Amino acid sequence: MSDVAILSQGVGYGVTLGIGFFFAALMLLLTSIQNRYTTHRTSSIAEFASASHSVKPGMIATAIVSSLLTSTAQGYKNGIVGPYSYACGAAVQIVVFACNAAKIKLNAPKAHTFLEVLRVRWGTRAHIVFMCYAFVTCLLVSAMLITGGSAVVTDLTGASTPAICILIPIGVIVYVLLGGLRASLLADYLHTAVLFGIILAFMFYVYTGGSDKIGSPSVMYDLLVRAAEDWPVEGNKDGSYLTFQSKSGMIFLVINLIGNFGTVFNDQAYWQRAIASVPSTAVKGYLLGGSAWLSVPLGMATTMGLSAVVLKYDPEYPGYPLGLTDAQVGAGLPAAAAAQTLLKETGAALLLVLLFMAVTSAASAELCAVSSIFSYDIWVPYIRPHASEREVLFVDRCAIVAWGLFSGVIGIAFYYAGISMGWLYESMGIFIGAGVIPIAMGVMWGRANGRVCTAAALCGTSSGIIGWLVATKCLYGSVTLETTFNDYPMLTGNVLSFCISGLIAFFGSLVWPEHYDWVETRALHQTSETSEEVDNVPTPATPDATAQKEKEGLASPEAGRSVAPSLAEDVVPKVKEDSPEEIRKTLRFATIVAIATFIIFIILIPLPMCGIGYISTKVGFTFYVVVAFIWVFWGAFVCVCLPLIEEREAIARICGHIWADLRGKGPKRAAAVTQGY
Repeated sequence: MSDVAILSQGVGYGVTLGIGFFFAALMLLLTSIQNRYTTHRTSSIAEFASASHSVKPGMIATAIVSSLLTSTAQGYKNGIVGPYSYACGAAVQIVVFACNAAKIKLNAPKAHTFLEVLRVRWGTRAHIVFMCYAFVTCLLVSAMLITGGSAVVTDLTGASTPAICILIPIGVIVYVLLGGLRASLLADYLHTAVLFGIILAFMFYVYTGGSDKIGSPSVMYDLLVRAAEDWPVEGNKDGSYLTFQSKSGMIFLVINLIGNFGTVFNDQAYWQRAIASVPSTAVKGYLLGGSAWLSVPLGMATTMGLSAVVLKYDPEYPGYPLGLTDAQVGAGLPAAAAAQTLLKETGAALLLVLLFMAVTSAASAELCAVSSIFSYDIWVPYIRPHASEREVLFVDRCAIVAWGLFSGVIGIAFYYAGISMGWLYESMGIFIGAGVIPIAMGVMWGRANGRVCTAAALCGTSSGIIGWLVATKCLYGSVTLETTFNDYPMLTGNVLSFCISGLIAFFGSLVWPEHYDWVETRALHQTSETSEEVDNVPTPATPDATAQKEKEGLASPEAGRSVAPSLAEDVVPKVKEDSPEEIRKTLRFATIVAIATFIIFIILIPLPMCGIGYISTKVGFTFYVVVAFIWVFWGAFVCVCLPLIEEREAIARICGHIWADLRGKGPKRAAAVTQGY
C-alpha cells in the first residue's frame, strides 16, 4: 500500500510468533488446570473433539464472533450500506443455524460431525459428496484467513508474505494440539475480549473527540458529503456514501447472504460448536452468537471503513492523493490505511493485534473441524473401523498439524496466483452454496431423499460455475480474475448455485419422499461417549478386561458407533431442559426468531430505504453511529461478560482448589471435582 511500511518487519514477525506462542503457553497452563481440577480430560476423545458436550451458550456465542477485513472494504466501497450489508447478510445465517443446532441435538445428540449423520442416514455416496463440500468450505475459509491476514501484516510491517502465511497457523496448531476444542474455545474467548476492546477504542477515538482528523459523527457526515462530490460511488443515488440505494451494496447483500449460508451450514466448525454445547442451551448460544456477531463488522466497518474514505484528504494517507487501488481494497487494506492515518504506529500496532486475534480465532475453529472430519468421517468408517480411541485421538492430532501447514501453503499459492481475500469471499457461494439446503434437509427433515439431495448439490454447483463464467464472458468479453470479480457475474453464479440446488432438493423430496425415523442417528456414540482416559483414571474393570475393550476399539459404522466403549459415566448432568420435548420447544422458538430476523434485517429495513432512495441526514447518520455503539457494547457483554457469569461457580471452585494446593492443603490428586467448566 505504501513504499515504506509504518512498522518494522520485526514487529510483524514478533506479533505473529510472539502472541501465537504466548497463547500456546497460556493454553498449556489452562489445559493443565483443567486436567487436574475438573472431570474433563484432554486425553479423552469426547473432550478433545467435542468438549464433552458441556459448553454453555455464552462461550458458544464467543466462539462464533470474528470477521473484519471484508466488512471495512465494503464500508470503503459503498458507504453506510456496506457495513449493514455485511453485518446483517452474515448474521442472519447464524440465527437460522440455531434451528440446525436444535435438530442435531434432537436427532443425533452424540454425533461428532454432521457428516456422520448423513453417512448413517444416506450412505457412502452422499457422505463422500457432502464431505467434499465440507473440505472445500474449510479450504476457502482457511485461505481467506491466511491471504487477508498476511496481506495486512505485510502492508503494515513489510514482512515477507510467504513467511507470514506459514507462521500464522503455527501458534494455533500448538494450542489446539494441547487442548483440543475446549482450548480453541478458551482462546476464542480471550481473543474476542481483546478484539472488542480494540474496536471500542477505535470507535471512541473516531467519534467522541479523540481524533483531530474526525472527532464526531457530525464531522464524519460532513466529510462523507464532501467525498461524494469528489469521489462519487458509482451506482449509489447521487454518488452518496450515505444512502441505501446502492447497486453494488444490494448485490453484495445477496452474494454475502448466499456465501455465508455456505460457510455456516457446510462448515463443521459451526456444527462442532452446536455438538459441543449443552443440549438445553444450544439454541440460545447461536441466537446470542448471531446478535453478538453482527456487532463486529457493523462497529468496525462503520468506523474504519468510513474513516478510510474521508481520510483520503489527509496528506498522511497511504498513496495520497490517489488513495487505494482496487487490488488493495480487495485485499482488505482500507482498515490498515485508516488505522495508520489516525494513530500512526499506535493505530497500525492495534490493528495488527486485532487482526491476529480475529484470524487465529477462526483458524483454530477450522483446525478442530477438519481434524474431526479426518477422524470420524475418513479414518473410522473407511480405513480402521475398529480403531481404538487412542488411535483416533492420534489421527485427530495428526490432522491438526497437517491442515495447519496445508493452509499456510495454500495461502502462499493464492498470493502468487494473485487471488485476493475479496475474490475468495464473494466466489465462495458459487462453490459451496449448493450444499446448504441439501445438508440442512438431511439433518432436519425426515422426508428428504438422499439421492435427490446429492444430485441437487452437484447440479447446483455445476450451474453456478457455468453461469458465473458465461456471464463474465458475455458482459466483459474475457474471463480473468479481474472480470470474474465483477458484481453481475458473481451474483449470477451465487444465485444459480443456491437456488437450483434448493429447488431440486425440495421438490424432488416431495415427489420421492423418504420416511426416516432417526433411530440410527440417535444411536450414534450413545454407548461410548465419555470414552477412556489414557492417564490416571481408575477403571472398574480388570487390566485384562480393559485391554480387551481397547483392542475391540470402534464398532462398525453400520452399528452407529465410532468410539471405544466407555470406562466411566458421562460427567454432563442431565436436566429437564435436555429432554426431547424441551428441545422441540426451543426449536419452535428458534424458527420464529429466525424467520423474524430474516424478514426484519433483509427485507423490512434495507429494501424500503433502497426503494425510496433515502440519503441520510446528519441526525440519521448520528443515529446509525449510536446504534453501532450500542450493538458493540451488547456484543462485548455477550462474549466477554456472559461466559464469566455462567462459569462463575466453576471458576470459584477451581480457584479454591488451586489456593489449597498452593498452601499445601490440597489433596494429592484433586481430580473430578468440577463439572461445569
